[in-house]
Amino acid sequence: MAAKRLALFTLAIFAGCGGDRGSSVAADSLSRDLQRLPVDSSGALNDRPLSGTAAAPAKPAAPKPAAPQPRTLASGTMIPTSVDREITSKTDKAGQTVTATVSSDVKDSRGRVVIPAGSRVVLTISEIHESENKGDKTGKLTLTPTSVEIAGRSYDLSGSAEALDRTLRDRPTNAGDVAKVGAGTAVGAIAGRVIGGNTKGAVIGGVLGGAVGTQRAIQTQDRDVVVPASSRVQVTLDAPLTR
Repeated sequence: MAAKRLALFTLAIFAGCGGDRGSSVAADSLSRDLQRLPVDSSGALNDRPLSGTAAAPAKPAAPKPAAPQPRTLASGTMIPTSVDREITSKTDKAGQTVTATVSSDVKDSRGRVVIPAGSRVVLTISEIHESENKGDKTGKLTLTPTSVEIAGRSYDLSGSAEALDRTLRDRPTNAGDVAKVGAGTAVGAIAGRVIGGNTKGAVIGGVLGGAVGTQRAIQTQDRDVVVPASSRVQVTLDAPLTR
């Protein structure tokens, strides 16, 4: 402020002494001095955006992956398997379970694998009984599929199962077979005695009766139903399977 007053005083002196030219020079010099006043640069700059300025657009979110579509096997689909252990009427009973391994991939109508090879099917022995006479060529065996395990998860199954390689295996002669022979011998002996009227007739009748008993024992000898380990079991669905 003092400098400004001094400049004005000097201007007044020049105006009084030197006329208009001096006044003009002094005024111009004073103007330049005022323009050179120091500026305070220590203040923080305010670089905030102007109000109303649009923000940068957000990046679009990545699309979510589509949910997997269910895969379904229709009713009537056949599942090839092989039984994991031997099934036999000699030791197995109705109500027991066995497992079978899926032999090859089972696919839906669009060619997608629903049951991969190596999956395990659980089978229940619903009925099993040995063959008791020569006229019975198969014995009794009914297997019912109940579930299949795929990648650690179990799915219910509804259908039937057929053991394609089942056989009959003769059992060793047992007490029942011996009794059949003995009964035939006794009946033959009695008949021979009655008919022949003497011991000789009884002996002959006993021999003939024993032969008949032996034949009957052979004809009625028990034979076990056997499904060998690793043999084929075909499972057929009677209801759709979806996973």
